[in-house]
Amino acid sequence: MSRGAGYDRHITVFSPEGRLYQVEYAFKAISNSGITSIGVRGKDSCVIVTQRKVPDKLLDASTIRHIYPLTPKIGCVMTGLVPDARSAVSRAQREAAEFRYKFGYEIPPDMLAKRMANINQVYTQHAAMRPLGVSMILIGLDDERGPQLFKIDPAGYFVGFKATAAGAKQTESLNHLEKKLKKEKELNEEEAIELAITTLSTVLSSDFKATEIEVGVVSLRDPKFRTLEVTEIEDHLQRIVEKD
Repeated sequence: MSRGAGYDRHITVFSPEGRLYQVEYAFKAISNSGITSIGVRGKDSCVIVTQRKVPDKLLDASTIRHIYPLTPKIGCVMTGLVPDARSAVSRAQREAAEFRYKFGYEIPPDMLAKRMANINQVYTQHAAMRPLGVSMILIGLDDERGPQLFKIDPAGYFVGFKATAAGAKQTESLNHLEKKLKKEKELNEEEAIELAITTLSTVLSSDFKATEIEVGVVSLRDPKFRTLEVTEIEDHLQRIVEKD
Protein backbone atom coordinates (compact mmCIF):
# COMPACT_ATOMS: atom_id res chain seq x y z
CA MET A 1 0.00 0.00 0.00
CA SER A 2 1.49 3.37 -1.00
CA ARG A 3 2.30 5.90 1.66
CA GLY A 4 -0.18 8.46 0.28
CA ALA A 5 -3.09 6.02 0.12
CA GLY A 6 -6.19 7.10 1.98
CA TYR A 7 -5.04 10.71 2.45
CA ASP A 8 -6.78 11.83 -0.73
CA ARG A 9 -10.14 10.86 0.79
CA HIS A 10 -10.18 13.95 3.03
CA ILE A 11 -9.85 17.61 2.12
CA THR A 12 -8.52 18.64 5.52
CA VAL A 13 -6.00 15.88 6.33
CA PHE A 14 -2.32 16.27 5.46
CA SER A 15 -0.42 13.28 4.08
CA PRO A 16 2.89 12.32 5.78
CA GLU A 17 4.67 14.30 3.00
CA GLY A 18 2.72 17.40 3.99
CA ARG A 19 0.40 17.42 0.97
CA LEU A 20 -3.33 18.09 0.65
CA TYR A 21 -4.30 15.80 -2.21
CA GLN A 22 -7.81 17.16 -2.76
CA VAL A 23 -6.41 20.66 -3.29
CA GLU A 24 -3.89 19.25 -5.78
CA TYR A 25 -6.74 17.48 -7.60
CA ALA A 26 -8.54 20.84 -7.88
CA PHE A 27 -5.49 22.19 -9.76
CA LYS A 28 -5.62 19.10 -11.99
CA ALA A 29 -9.29 19.82 -12.78
CA ILE A 30 -8.23 23.25 -14.09
CA SER A 31 -5.59 21.84 -16.44
CA ASN A 32 -7.93 19.01 -17.55
CA SER A 33 -10.60 21.52 -18.60
CA GLY A 34 -8.88 21.83 -22.00
CA ILE A 35 -9.13 25.64 -21.95
CA THR A 36 -6.19 28.07 -21.75
CA SER A 37 -6.55 31.68 -20.59
CA ILE A 38 -4.07 34.56 -20.72
CA GLY A 39 -3.88 37.82 -18.75
CA VAL A 40 -1.58 40.73 -19.68
CA ARG A 41 -1.07 44.08 -17.93
CA GLY A 42 0.10 47.08 -19.97
CA LYS A 43 1.05 50.57 -18.83
CA ASP A 44 -2.48 51.89 -19.42
CA SER A 45 -4.63 48.74 -19.68
CA CYS A 46 -5.25 45.11 -18.72
CA VAL A 47 -6.37 42.36 -21.05
CA ILE A 48 -7.74 38.82 -20.61
CA VAL A 49 -8.09 36.35 -23.47
CA THR A 50 -9.48 32.83 -23.47
CA GLN A 51 -10.74 30.20 -25.88
CA ARG A 52 -14.40 29.84 -26.72
CA LYS A 53 -15.05 26.17 -27.43
CA VAL A 54 -18.52 25.13 -28.56
CA PRO A 55 -18.69 21.39 -27.81
CA ASP A 56 -21.92 20.75 -29.73
CA LYS A 57 -23.27 22.23 -32.97
CA LEU A 58 -26.75 22.48 -31.44
CA LEU A 59 -25.59 24.84 -28.70
CA ASP A 60 -26.10 28.58 -28.97
CA ALA A 61 -22.49 29.86 -29.06
CA SER A 62 -23.45 33.28 -27.66
CA THR A 63 -24.42 31.65 -24.33
CA ILE A 64 -20.99 30.07 -23.83
CA ARG A 65 -18.55 32.34 -22.04
CA HIS A 66 -15.68 32.33 -19.58
CA ILE A 67 -15.25 36.10 -19.15
CA TYR A 68 -17.52 37.83 -16.63
CA PRO A 69 -17.92 41.42 -15.36
CA LEU A 70 -17.76 41.73 -11.56
CA THR A 71 -18.05 45.52 -11.10
CA PRO A 72 -18.07 48.38 -13.65
CA LYS A 73 -14.23 48.49 -13.55
CA ILE A 74 -13.38 44.85 -12.71
CA GLY A 75 -13.79 41.68 -14.75
CA CYS A 76 -12.40 38.16 -14.72
CA VAL A 77 -11.75 35.08 -16.80
CA MET A 78 -12.56 31.73 -15.19
CA THR A 79 -10.64 28.61 -16.22
CA GLY A 80 -11.77 25.16 -15.08
CA LEU A 81 -15.14 23.67 -14.22
CA VAL A 82 -17.91 25.94 -15.54
CA PRO A 83 -20.47 25.33 -12.72
CA ASP A 84 -17.77 26.10 -10.12
CA ALA A 85 -16.83 29.20 -12.12
CA ARG A 86 -20.41 30.49 -12.07
CA SER A 87 -20.61 29.94 -8.32
CA ALA A 88 -17.34 31.82 -7.72
CA VAL A 89 -18.40 34.69 -10.03
CA SER A 90 -21.74 35.19 -8.29
CA ARG A 91 -19.94 35.18 -4.91
CA ALA A 92 -17.42 37.78 -6.18
CA GLN A 93 -20.26 39.97 -7.51
CA ARG A 94 -22.04 39.70 -4.15
CA GLU A 95 -18.88 40.61 -2.21
CA ALA A 96 -18.30 43.62 -4.48
CA ALA A 97 -21.93 44.79 -4.07
CA GLU A 98 -21.72 44.44 -0.27
CA PHE A 99 -18.48 46.46 -0.20
CA ARG A 100 -20.08 49.25 -2.25
CA TYR A 101 -23.16 49.27 0.00
CA LYS A 102 -21.07 49.35 3.18
CA PHE A 103 -18.36 51.88 2.20
CA GLY A 104 -19.99 53.93 -0.57
CA TYR A 105 -17.38 53.34 -3.30
CA GLU A 106 -16.42 50.50 -5.66
CA ILE A 107 -14.19 47.74 -4.26
CA PRO A 108 -10.54 48.03 -5.46
CA PRO A 109 -9.30 45.04 -7.53
CA ASP A 110 -6.73 43.96 -4.91
CA MET A 111 -9.37 43.91 -2.15
CA LEU A 112 -11.70 41.75 -4.25
CA ALA A 113 -8.84 39.39 -5.20
CA LYS A 114 -7.86 39.10 -1.52
CA ARG A 115 -11.46 38.44 -0.47
CA MET A 116 -11.91 35.69 -3.06
CA ALA A 117 -8.56 34.13 -2.08
CA ASN A 118 -9.65 34.15 1.58
CA ILE A 119 -12.90 32.36 0.67
CA ASN A 120 -10.98 29.75 -1.37
CA GLN A 121 -8.59 29.19 1.52
CA VAL A 122 -11.49 28.51 3.92
CA TYR A 123 -12.70 25.82 1.47
CA THR A 124 -9.43 23.92 2.12
CA GLN A 125 -10.07 23.81 5.90
CA HIS A 126 -13.59 22.42 6.22
CA ALA A 127 -14.61 18.85 5.44
CA ALA A 128 -18.13 20.04 4.56
CA MET A 129 -16.83 22.02 1.56
CA ARG A 130 -14.60 21.17 -1.36
CA PRO A 131 -12.14 23.47 -3.15
CA LEU A 132 -13.52 24.91 -6.38
CA GLY A 133 -11.87 23.44 -9.48
CA VAL A 134 -11.42 26.84 -11.06
CA SER A 135 -8.75 29.52 -11.43
CA MET A 136 -9.73 33.20 -11.55
CA ILE A 137 -7.65 35.77 -13.45
CA LEU A 138 -9.00 39.13 -12.35
CA ILE A 139 -8.32 42.48 -14.04
CA GLY A 140 -9.41 45.94 -12.99
CA LEU A 141 -8.62 49.60 -12.75
CA ASP A 142 -7.50 50.95 -9.39
CA ASP A 143 -8.07 54.71 -8.89
CA GLU A 144 -4.61 55.05 -7.29
CA ARG A 145 -2.50 52.27 -8.82
CA GLY A 146 -3.92 52.10 -12.33
CA PRO A 147 -4.38 48.76 -14.18
CA GLN A 148 -4.18 45.65 -11.96
CA LEU A 149 -3.92 41.94 -12.77
CA PHE A 150 -4.35 39.18 -10.17
CA LYS A 151 -4.64 35.41 -10.25
CA ILE A 152 -6.49 33.46 -7.55
CA ASP A 153 -6.12 29.68 -7.28
CA PRO A 154 -8.13 26.96 -5.45
CA ALA A 155 -5.62 26.88 -2.57
CA GLY A 156 -6.38 30.52 -1.72
CA TYR A 157 -3.11 31.94 -3.03
CA PHE A 158 -3.28 35.25 -4.88
CA VAL A 159 -0.62 37.58 -6.23
CA GLY A 160 -0.33 40.44 -8.72
CA PHE A 161 1.16 39.81 -12.17
CA LYS A 162 2.51 41.67 -15.20
CA ALA A 163 1.28 38.72 -17.28
CA THR A 164 -0.02 35.27 -16.37
CA ALA A 165 -1.83 32.21 -17.72
CA ALA A 166 -4.08 29.41 -16.50
CA GLY A 167 -5.37 26.12 -17.82
CA ALA A 168 -4.17 23.33 -20.08
CA LYS A 169 -1.14 25.12 -21.60
CA GLN A 170 -0.21 27.25 -18.60
CA THR A 171 3.53 26.41 -18.52
CA GLU A 172 4.06 26.97 -22.27
CA SER A 173 2.11 30.25 -22.10
CA LEU A 174 4.17 31.55 -19.16
CA ASN A 175 7.42 30.73 -20.98
CA HIS A 176 6.21 32.58 -24.09
CA LEU A 177 5.09 35.62 -22.08
CA GLU A 178 8.41 35.75 -20.21
CA LYS A 179 10.36 35.83 -23.47
CA LYS A 180 8.14 38.52 -24.99
CA LEU A 181 8.08 40.75 -21.91
CA LYS A 182 11.89 40.69 -21.67
CA LYS A 183 11.98 42.62 -24.97
CA GLU A 184 8.96 44.88 -24.46
CA LYS A 185 8.58 46.23 -20.95
CA GLU A 186 5.77 48.78 -21.37
CA LEU A 187 2.81 47.80 -23.54
CA ASN A 188 -0.01 50.04 -24.69
CA GLU A 189 -3.59 48.74 -24.97
CA GLU A 190 -3.27 47.51 -28.55
CA GLU A 191 0.07 45.77 -27.90
CA ALA A 192 -1.28 44.10 -24.74
CA ILE A 193 -4.30 42.70 -26.61
CA GLU A 194 -2.14 41.46 -29.46
CA LEU A 195 0.45 39.90 -27.13
CA ALA A 196 -2.31 37.98 -25.30
CA ILE A 197 -3.85 36.73 -28.57
CA THR A 198 -0.49 35.76 -30.14
CA THR A 199 0.53 33.91 -26.95
CA LEU A 200 -2.67 31.85 -27.03
CA SER A 201 -2.31 31.25 -30.76
CA THR A 202 1.38 30.20 -30.43
CA VAL A 203 0.95 27.74 -27.53
CA LEU A 204 -2.10 26.12 -29.12
CA SER A 205 -0.49 26.13 -32.60
CA SER A 206 -3.65 27.36 -34.26
CA ASP A 207 -4.92 30.45 -36.07
CA PHE A 208 -8.14 31.61 -34.46
CA LYS A 209 -11.29 32.94 -36.01
CA ALA A 210 -12.78 35.91 -34.18
CA THR A 211 -15.62 33.72 -32.88
CA GLU A 212 -13.21 31.23 -31.27
CA ILE A 213 -11.77 33.56 -28.62
CA GLU A 214 -13.09 35.94 -25.98
CA VAL A 215 -11.29 39.16 -25.07
CA GLY A 216 -11.93 41.35 -22.01
CA VAL A 217 -10.32 44.79 -21.62
CA VAL A 218 -10.12 47.59 -19.09
CA SER A 219 -8.04 50.71 -19.80
CA LEU A 220 -7.43 54.27 -18.64
CA ARG A 221 -8.92 55.48 -21.94
CA ASP A 222 -12.14 53.56 -21.24
CA PRO A 223 -12.23 52.62 -17.51
CA LYS A 224 -15.35 50.45 -17.90
CA PHE A 225 -14.64 46.71 -18.15
CA ARG A 226 -15.92 45.35 -21.46
CA THR A 227 -15.64 42.33 -23.73
CA LEU A 228 -14.63 43.01 -27.32
CA GLU A 229 -17.12 42.51 -30.13
CA VAL A 230 -16.37 39.97 -32.89
CA THR A 231 -15.59 42.81 -35.35
CA GLU A 232 -13.02 44.33 -32.94
CA ILE A 233 -11.35 40.94 -32.42
CA GLU A 234 -11.30 40.52 -36.21
CA ASP A 235 -9.40 43.84 -36.54
CA HIS A 236 -6.78 42.72 -34.02
CA LEU A 237 -6.35 39.33 -35.72
CA GLN A 238 -5.91 41.13 -39.04
CA ARG A 239 -3.21 43.39 -37.56
CA ILE A 240 -1.37 40.36 -36.12
CA VAL A 241 -1.38 38.69 -39.56
CA GLU A 242 -0.07 41.88 -41.21
CA LYS A 243 2.77 42.14 -38.64
CA ASP A 244 3.86 38.57 -39.37
